[in-house]
Amino acid sequence: MLKTIKAMLTVLLIVSSSAAIPVFANEQQGQIAWQKINGNATLIDVRTAEEFTAGHIEGAINIPFEHIVAELAKLNIAKDTEVVLYCRSGRRSGIAQNALIEQGYTATFNAGGLDTLMSTR
Repeated sequence: MLKTIKAMLTVLLIVSSSAAIPVFANEQQGQIAWQKINGNATLIDVRTAEEFTAGHIEGAINIPFEHIVAELAKLNIAKDTEVVLYCRSGRRSGIAQNALIEQGYTATFNAGGLDTLMSTR
């Protein structure tokens, strides 16, 4: 019985420890994003127009992730401009960031999801 309790405690410790890692990573990611945003980085919400209309960070530009490269080119945003991207969960902003990097943008940052980003403000 003692071995079973020890095994259960070990599993609980491992699970609780690994669960804390993403929270810390998200918090740190949000803090870095806000430093960049407060430093006048270009803030881009890569969600749909409907999602953007429902709520966004003040000062953000809405460019759906599928159009990010073409729209930044139309806006004449230099490839060394500090750009912070966010979406709902971080997936689409990650796709947008990769597309920008492939095109030579050198100062992009995936801030992740809107809710997480707002919770670190």
